[in-house]
Amino acid sequence: MHNHSHEQWQHSHDFLIDRQQAERNTKIVLLLTAITMVAEVIAGSIFGSMALLADGWHMATHVAAFGITVFAYQYARRHANNPAFTFGTGKVGVLGGFTSAIALGVVVFLMAIESAGRLFHPERIQFTEAIYVAIIGLIVNLASALLLQDHHGHDHYPGHHAHEHDDHHDHDHHDHSYHAHNHPKDHNLQAAYVHVLADALTSVLAIVALCAGKFLGWVWLDAVMGFVGAAVIGRWAYGLVRETSVILLDGGIDKQTRLAIVTAIEDEADNQVVDLHVWNLSPHHLAATISLVTHTPHPPEHYKSRLKHIPSLAHVLIEVNACQAESCRDMYVPQNF
Repeated sequence: MHNHSHEQWQHSHDFLIDRQQAERNTKIVLLLTAITMVAEVIAGSIFGSMALLADGWHMATHVAAFGITVFAYQYARRHANNPAFTFGTGKVGVLGGFTSAIALGVVVFLMAIESAGRLFHPERIQFTEAIYVAIIGLIVNLASALLLQDHHGHDHYPGHHAHEHDDHHDHDHHDHSYHAHNHPKDHNLQAAYVHVLADALTSVLAIVALCAGKFLGWVWLDAVMGFVGAAVIGRWAYGLVRETSVILLDGGIDKQTRLAIVTAIEDEADNQVVDLHVWNLSPHHLAATISLVTHTPHPPEHYKSRLKHIPSLAHVLIEVNACQAESCRDMYVPQNF
């Protein structure tokens, strides 16, 4: 039985960053979007505009998506130190972003089907009234985008745990010229931001289509704009799904980070990294398990200290294997890291 404190060997698994301002802004956007959604769906039905209805339906899914965003923030914060989550709740926001992207995909499908129906069976449109409502929707979208853009990809997170020694990096011989491009990205907020941009796009397309129908008689353009909006939004949704799914599946760690880890370890003595796994704990934090072989073994903390210059590396486990045979180095087979 040990009677001494174990704190210096214990790891924090709270990899969240301060998102309270982003959460508050998302709640405001949620309210604005819900109000505008109701107005556009009602106006689109009354005035017969497919572009306006598409914008309203699109906003309806965004209301749900913003609800997911807010829920993800709150859930991750409440369970940040819950031991049921092996490495904390840093990926909850990524999961929220992935779910929102799937919702965008559903919107694209519905927009395309309805636009096809309207293209072959056009309906009478009250252009003037529909244009006014679409302009109001665009104003709300732009205001919402400004609220979310203040934090999009530029969040400061004073409480991050990326290395307890991040504030006192050693810029000595084992820096290895590695310069991390650490631009934090909140995929949860990014998904909300993409939803707002998609709303703004459909509003612009609706205004263009309605004006063309009113002044040029191009009623067919209302349905065509539905296809255009579906194509652009589909591309955004695909990009977000691809980006978030890579993190959720523990893939896609860049080769520069892997090489920096291997170089930092192997530049000393005869150390050889024989097994390396690196994955995301959150969009801003990485974990690594490293197995190495050496003739001159040191405590794990020695090797961790050589990784200080990699700021995103937040959780490191190192296995040190002492090589007794002189032929150990010759037996080493280089790994594809």
